[in-house]
Amino acid sequence: MSQRHPEEPEQPAGGSEFTPPLGVELPKPEPRGSAFTRPKTSPQLSHPAFTPPEGIPVVSLSKEAPWPDRMRTMLRMPLGERPAPEQPTAQPEAGTGPAVPRVLDLTLRIGELLLAGGEGAEDVEAAMLGVAHAYGLGRVEPTVTFTLLSISYQPSLVDPPATANRTVRRRATDYTRLAAVFRLINDITAADLTLEDAYRRLALIRRNRHPYSGWLLTAAAGMLAGAASLLVGGGGPVVFAVAALGAMMGDRLAWLCAGRGLPEFYQFVAAAMPAAALGVLIARFGHVLPGTSSLQASSVITGGLFALIPGRALVAAVQDGLTGFYITASARLLEVMYLFTGIVIGVTLILYAGVSLGAELDPDQALRVYENPPLQLVAAMVLSLAFAVLLQCERGVLAIAALNGGVAWTVYAALHQESIGIGMSPVAATAVAAGLVGLFGQMLARYRFASALPYVTAAIGPLLPGSATYYGLLGLTRGHLDQGFASLTKAAALALAVAIGVNLGGEVARLFLRLPGGADQARRRAAAKRTRGF
Repeated sequence: MSQRHPEEPEQPAGGSEFTPPLGVELPKPEPRGSAFTRPKTSPQLSHPAFTPPEGIPVVSLSKEAPWPDRMRTMLRMPLGERPAPEQPTAQPEAGTGPAVPRVLDLTLRIGELLLAGGEGAEDVEAAMLGVAHAYGLGRVEPTVTFTLLSISYQPSLVDPPATANRTVRRRATDYTRLAAVFRLINDITAADLTLEDAYRRLALIRRNRHPYSGWLLTAAAGMLAGAASLLVGGGGPVVFAVAALGAMMGDRLAWLCAGRGLPEFYQFVAAAMPAAALGVLIARFGHVLPGTSSLQASSVITGGLFALIPGRALVAAVQDGLTGFYITASARLLEVMYLFTGIVIGVTLILYAGVSLGAELDPDQALRVYENPPLQLVAAMVLSLAFAVLLQCERGVLAIAALNGGVAWTVYAALHQESIGIGMSPVAATAVAAGLVGLFGQMLARYRFASALPYVTAAIGPLLPGSATYYGLLGLTRGHLDQGFASLTKAAALALAVAIGVNLGGEVARLFLRLPGGADQARRRAAAKRTRGF
């Protein structure tokens, strides 16, 4: 039986075992209140409020700013902090029933055309958000991957969301159609277009034919290859003609494979063979045929490679990776790798056959420097012009693309060529030149409220690593593994320098150009992604 201590106060009779002992003060219970009342605990243990004490900064989204800037700002903000739609063109929440599904369908169709045309994932999401926001759908989340577009709209926290998706089955490079889609989005985001009018204009855009015929595109491919052969030091109209002939034969062969339903990989294998075959024939029988002894087989093959290197897909892949769309970037890079592998297989088969037949292909030509600034400048502008035609750019863009390509090559030559420049490494010079291309392209796009792709993609044509790719393949074919892998590594470095330079130039344009409508640094800070990678 337990003994009570003499100094311990006596417990009252009939008390429960949960009754606190005498002399112990318990904390007072909190007053009853709402379930959302913040508990009165110490500051160290309290959870942060949903709204900070200083408040959420107000983000100004002026209508005077280009819609890509406004929508990219909203896209990088949390859903709960995005401003509500202002004066929407349509009111899908006002009991109109089928308006919400139709707005989602229109948004997906516009995003499909942009993604199929080569736009980056972030730009496609910004366009989808802009269209949905213009028609009154405030709580919208668009999602873009390599082939799948989806969009989800939730009217309120208690209502079920409406979700729709669409798959991109086929990609077609047509920058004229891309420009028309951008003009449509400009009119929609300016609240000047009803839903019916938007559908009508979208149907007209989808029905419009390509601005250039198939045979004109084939001629443009030949002009591109011929200009590239002069750019790398071929010299003379005969080299231009032979390189152009090889590229046109490859283009027609690729069209034939496409008509038979072969995948794009085999189309690139077939397209790479004719130019390589003509180069091998020149190397093998050039001393026999009159007037062909001075021709360089390397220039002919390199010109054909310039017309096939997937620079557009590479730039889009790096852009998606740098903006945080890693799944789409990985898929695009895998596509580039497959297409490049097709080019490698087609050229390597012909080179191996030529070397077996005794063709004198000289890999040491990679160490020679070809410098003829006036001729190379003209060739670079012609190459960019032909590339713009292949990309189906509008006729008003052709001259600008050619001029931008000439500026890119001038900057590269001024930095790299020792006779007129400072002898910078080719990778660094390529990155700087591509950065200026991206900067000028972004400035022109902001001035014209259009996509930057027509002004950028064609202008990077003179900077593509055609020569390094050819000499790498030739080194591997002849058993010079060290030289071959070194040239292929250089080609990969040049390709990444082009892609990163273009993206960096565009970001510099957005960073330092003051936006219309009194935009300040608060908007830029609100649109930034704050992450350290973990």
